[in-house]
Amino acid sequence: MARAGGITNAVNVGIAVQADWENREFISHVSLNVRRLFDFLVQFESTTKNKLSSLNEKLDTLERRLEMLEVQVSNATSNPALFTST
Repeated sequence: MARAGGITNAVNVGIAVQADWENREFISHVSLNVRRLFDFLVQFESTTKNKLSSLNEKLDTLERRLEMLEVQVSNATSNPALFTST
């Protein structure tokens, strides 16, 4: 009877060890995927910041051009003699 209890105990330990390894493997996979997600988000942030910075510069240039055109149109409408031929 003692021997049967020992085998049962060994089987239970074996099952517990196997379950522990499976849990560790699962945790390892989750940790790896969290790390990959984190790396992706860091890269995404960097890329997005660079693209937004470039777009901001282009927008600033367009705004300056628009302001210049608005001044030119304002000057032209306030002084229509510039466009009439004599």
